[in-house]
Amino acid sequence: MNHYQQLDAWIDSHFDEQVKFLQELVRVPTDTPPGNNAPHADRTADLLQDMGIAAEKHVVPDSEVQAAGLQSITNLLVRRVYGPGKTILLNAHGDVVPPGEGWTKAPYGGEIENGNIYGRATAVSKSDFSTYTFALRALEAVAKPTAGTLELLFTYDEEFGGEVGPGWMLKHKLIKPDLMIAAGFSYQVITAHNGCLQMEVTVHGKMAHAAIPDSGVDALQAAVKILNALYAQNTLYKQVTSKVEGITHPYLNVGTIEGGTNTNVIPGRVTFKLDRRMIPEENPAEVEATLRQLITDTANDLPGISVDIKRLLLANSMRPLPGNTPLVDAIQKHGETVFGEAIPALGTPLYTDVRLFSEVGIPGVIYGAGPRTVLESHAKRADERLNLEDLRKATKVVARSLVDLLG
Repeated sequence: MNHYQQLDAWIDSHFDEQVKFLQELVRVPTDTPPGNNAPHADRTADLLQDMGIAAEKHVVPDSEVQAAGLQSITNLLVRRVYGPGKTILLNAHGDVVPPGEGWTKAPYGGEIENGNIYGRATAVSKSDFSTYTFALRALEAVAKPTAGTLELLFTYDEEFGGEVGPGWMLKHKLIKPDLMIAAGFSYQVITAHNGCLQMEVTVHGKMAHAAIPDSGVDALQAAVKILNALYAQNTLYKQVTSKVEGITHPYLNVGTIEGGTNTNVIPGRVTFKLDRRMIPEENPAEVEATLRQLITDTANDLPGISVDIKRLLLANSMRPLPGNTPLVDAIQKHGETVFGEAIPALGTPLYTDVRLFSEVGIPGVIYGAGPRTVLESHAKRADERLNLEDLRKATKVVARSLVDLLG
């Protein structure tokens, strides 16, 4: 057997252990919000230590964590130096949106049924804590590399933008890889993604008794007019198309709305939060300025109404860097061998932490364990799941690719 086949065999023989590792990771909740995620990092570090893998704990100061809207963050870094050469970093995030309703399986049970593992973060992206850890173990057991450095970075704030995760590690020069791979799905290698602007809009009117409505100014009616203007803009976005395969057009979503005090009171305040996805060709500053102008102009036409607009998140899009070719080539080559089909290089409408690396000139791609589409994974929905064969095969693809990348 050649090295690649030996890697495959090692992964097959340790796959039960890999699945148990993932189950343990899923069973420690990391709901974000509220984002009390340091306990998961501690548990992960203990599990890694049991496998003989030491992880550095980088605790982010409470003041910075709280300023990001979270409660506790410990970033984990595994650094394996084999010799001179390039540094390859593999990054996965452990934070997740809360489970929500409608589950038929325990959200933090890690149950296995019909070849799938169920639970929040089984697909996005505690799965790739497992993929990357066992790819590292297979690499060291079989290929015994003598060149380059391999790093595993496990972070906990992707849902809130990554600034106290990868962003913090980069800012403090704790990592500086030559190439990086971030958690993703198995049937495509992602080289570009959308940007995301999130804003909170508060509409102020004047509260009044519902029996004398003319004595007040209805903030909800004003919010409806602003929302209608935004939704009309959303229809126009469909006429704008991206040239990146896998990405369609910009779009806007209003995810939450709250306000008012009681059914017999004219609402004096209404707040809503919006999410604006930006295609790689768009300029984020222009997108934000245009939205602010639209909201302000609509409010100015409504007597007695004022608005406050606060930016919650600005995540730039990811554009392919020329240096990502070795990553794409290795994953496509081994992906086709392991999965028996071509692995296309595409863009995705999601936004990820990889943009933080590409912004400082570090080429990266998105690849890991998961199905063909986000919809299939049930990510951010009830009964999130991962097919275990995708986990097994993706681990083989990553391990094989590391052999090539480390030379």
